[in-house]
Amino acid sequence: MRTARRKARTMPLPVLRRLPGYHHAVAGFRGQGREWVSSQTLGRALGLTSSTVRQDLSHLDLAGTAKRGYPVGELDAVLRDRLGSARTHRVVIVGAGMLGSALAEHGELATHGFRPVAILDRDPERVGQTVGGLTVKPIEGLGRVVKSTRAELGVVAVPSTSAQAVADLLVAAGVRGLLNLSYANLRVPPRTHVVNARFLAGLQELVLLGKGSGVRGP
Repeated sequence: MRTARRKARTMPLPVLRRLPGYHHAVAGFRGQGREWVSSQTLGRALGLTSSTVRQDLSHLDLAGTAKRGYPVGELDAVLRDRLGSARTHRVVIVGAGMLGSALAEHGELATHGFRPVAILDRDPERVGQTVGGLTVKPIEGLGRVVKSTRAELGVVAVPSTSAQAVADLLVAAGVRGLLNLSYANLRVPPRTHVVNARFLAGLQELVLLGKGSGVRGP
């Protein structure tokens, strides 16, 4: 017996943040040749309860089947569409240091719908170098680069002291979403979205958790 379909309109933020995990797990099951996956199996793969999985997936336009679960191929396609992997998103990277270069050279970005189209830097020693098949351009030409490449997303991979100025340039150029790799708290217009990815802070949190430092009960 199939569950009723429910069109995806709005989705709670915690569910949105779990979607990449669902897609990674489902893609793995598809690679194994599985045709169906149950909510219990997905829950075990992601550390969630089967009830949470069913509630999360109820926000998608997909029907589950009692005793069989979800068709893997359809679920993969729906998740890819929701996550934007079914189309190409052009990304411009500002900062050709270690982090920016690593992203430009990341081979799996394209398989998930993200295409680095330009990388820029203000250091004249880096300008002109080739990173991930892209020639590093001077940051002074950022507006022209965004317009010519039709980049939608920007990566801020510069020191915190320069991050806000770079964000301002990207927003002015028309980029609608920023991945912030710096420690700066970026101020952007409401129409622009920012996601912070602070690797050092994450490592420091792990150290604190491991030592139990500052972690107390009620």
